[in-house]
Amino acid sequence: MRRHDDDEVHEHDRGLSHDLPVLARRRMIRLLAGAGVALVPLAGCTSEDGSSASAADCAAVPEETAGPYPGDGSNGVNVLEESGVVRGDITRSFGDSAGGTAEGVPLTLTLTVVDADSGCGTPRKGAAVYVWQCDREGGYSLYTEGVTDENYLRGVQETDARGRVTFTSVFPGCYPGRWPHVHFEVYGSLADATTATAITSTSQLALPKNVCDAVYATEGYERSVDNLGRLSLESDSVFRDGHDQQLAAVTGSVEEGYRASLAIAV
Repeated sequence: MRRHDDDEVHEHDRGLSHDLPVLARRRMIRLLAGAGVALVPLAGCTSEDGSSASAADCAAVPEETAGPYPGDGSNGVNVLEESGVVRGDITRSFGDSAGGTAEGVPLTLTLTVVDADSGCGTPRKGAAVYVWQCDREGGYSLYTEGVTDENYLRGVQETDARGRVTFTSVFPGCYPGRWPHVHFEVYGSLADATTATAITSTSQLALPKNVCDAVYATEGYERSVDNLGRLSLESDSVFRDGHDQQLAAVTGSVEEGYRASLAIAV
């Protein structure tokens, strides 16, 4: 069931990861997704404690709140029905918006959607993923004062034969009360996504602290430094109940930009 809170800083229901162990299986999936390798069943993987992990360890990504700024029609505005929302580069606004561009350290986001029932070994070809995030100042297009006429940092992609979608974005800022993150909704098809119906999964991706620290030391992210200093993944209202399945693998640098990847089992 989808969860929508009036304020992301408020209490959230706990995700499935609260009841799941930390398994090397999921780390392997993230690494494969980041390397661009097609996912195959990985029976008999070994965890950090030396125990055997099999395809049976695969679990669906935890359901999380969509927060107050989804733009999917659930609380008013619906960007998903607008022509142009299906795109890879989400840094610019489109359609009848003000036409602005989100500035910041470049971030390429690759998500790989796999079937949890098959042990995470089967890519979900032809599914669709809608992503949205805040800009480097912590504002959400369509909602935050000053950017209500923009719709940047929102977009939809259809998964390819490997279950992958890739978005060109900027690294999100850190606003008060929330760990740096990217929202996403998974749909069964592109048609479902662009009519905002039949959501398969709603969740969030977390970004590693060391990368956040490096990005927030750059110009334009000044507000994020103090905000991040008051938070941890363990205290965040969404990720505190477990973030193993939601922490992206990130490579790159401030100078060259970053690449973040995550496998999403649904």
